[in-house]
Amino acid sequence: MKFRPCIDLHEGKVKQIVGSTIGDAVVENFVSEKNPSYYANLFRRDGYKGGHVIMLGTGNEAAAKEALAAWPGGFQIGGGISRENALTQLENGASHVIVTSYVFREGKLDFERLKELSDLVGKERLVIDLSCAKKADGKYYVMTDRWTVWSDFEVTAESIDRLAEYCDEVLVHAISVEGKQGGIDAEILRILGRVEKIKVTYAGGVRDFDDIETIRVLGMGKVDFTIGSALDIFGGKMCYDGLVEKLYDERG
Repeated sequence: MKFRPCIDLHEGKVKQIVGSTIGDAVVENFVSEKNPSYYANLFRRDGYKGGHVIMLGTGNEAAAKEALAAWPGGFQIGGGISRENALTQLENGASHVIVTSYVFREGKLDFERLKELSDLVGKERLVIDLSCAKKADGKYYVMTDRWTVWSDFEVTAESIDRLAEYCDEVLVHAISVEGKQGGIDAEILRILGRVEKIKVTYAGGVRDFDDIETIRVLGMGKVDFTIGSALDIFGGKMCYDGLVEKLYDERG
């Protein structure tokens, strides 16, 4: 289990927002006065390779390129990734590209598109974002297009394992708790802890070290995690330096 840092970009700035409000009246938890390379260099200093640069909407290309240039090979990148721009992002310094909406069309996972993209960049450089929420039937399904469109892809350990043929990792955002600092989604973590064939990173709701320990237990010690709004470097109360000290031997 490792900490994966994140640099979320919105309107060209490093921000922490409530993801479910993207495209609506955006709720901002934090807007940084520091540029993306500041955070990239911070995470590089502390050895947290494998973090995510996420472009939330348009107008973030220059900021993303700055972050990637500060640590070539240190970050994955997501947000609007498609066949047309994936190779460019890798050339800009990303270790992997993270894809969601491009491979989900009309509420379904388009395996033809997924295979084409996997063949283009190489499965070892592709991550699939399975941002998901629970429906009335009590099951989790992927949501796409800025978390506005339900898909019929049910998130289970078995369905995630099937994706190992096409990608290197999956990134799972728990939509209902993401950006709210109200605690993690234990149910989805129990699912992720049963995944066997592919690396998984969990994102959503981490607020303190107790939540990290819960991720360790429910994720069977193999699910990585991200923290955003809760960290003091992003305006929260959780000490980043304390996190580094506590997880010293669990670098990315």
